[in-house]
Amino acid sequence: MSAVPTVSLNDGRSIPQLGFGVFQIEPEKTADAVRTAIEVGYRHLDTAQMYGNEAETGQGVRDSGVDRDQVWITSKLNNGFHRPDDARRSFDETLEKLGTDYVDLFLIHWPLPTRYDGDYVSTWKVLEEFQRDGRARSIGVSNFQVPHLEKLAAETDTVPAVNQIEVHPYFVNEQVRAYGSEHGIATEAWSPIAQGKVLDDPELERIAQDVGKSTAQVTLRWHIQRGDIVFPKSVTRERVEANFDIFDFTLDDRQMQDITALDKGEDGRTGPNPDTFDMIPD
Repeated sequence: MSAVPTVSLNDGRSIPQLGFGVFQIEPEKTADAVRTAIEVGYRHLDTAQMYGNEAETGQGVRDSGVDRDQVWITSKLNNGFHRPDDARRSFDETLEKLGTDYVDLFLIHWPLPTRYDGDYVSTWKVLEEFQRDGRARSIGVSNFQVPHLEKLAAETDTVPAVNQIEVHPYFVNEQVRAYGSEHGIATEAWSPIAQGKVLDDPELERIAQDVGKSTAQVTLRWHIQRGDIVFPKSVTRERVEANFDIFDFTLDDRQMQDITALDKGEDGRTGPNPDTFDMIPD
């Protein structure tokens, strides 16, 4: 089993740099997928209230036979529950669904600056409560832009441990990553292979051939060497294993630069823009 490196967080804890994501995995397939990932060697799981599979994620951990304290579990606040009392209630439900008395990391999923009168500060202060009482060992944000992070810095006491943002070779999101690096906020990269869009890129194919790996493995390795925390997802054991098999090779400086140069700026973004995204689930 390859040793997964860890990233040190600003609260003194360390998170496995490679994890397993369950976004868009159907609930009925999630427990098996999680158990498989843990069998392969993953010890970091990323779920969310809006994914609808927290309970099955927790079941997969229990089915694996691995002790709870050996598995890092992240979840995220539903967009509909930003008001403080709603956030408290929904967090209780997250712990109940996961079948655990704490999560390793809890995030505000989206800042929603056009909702709730632009008030994500009061929401963040509730997450600070969860950390103080030990039910969220670490707390962070997701999809926060630099102005959103600056607002938290100006009005609250806790710097987010992580910011989970869209990052991949077609959208390197360097402004947000640089702010995080400067302020001790680790970057977690969602959509690390751009939902598959980068896999047929000729430059990645050339580099993959040179190092004897797949384009997906090369892309994940690029993230790892840049310091990103990644959690690719798959329900196919072969791909789950392949995504884990990225620690026996290294990209040289030129290869790293060539991949970074694939950046398309905003044109490369595959998901919503956090400045305008305002979806609240029914």
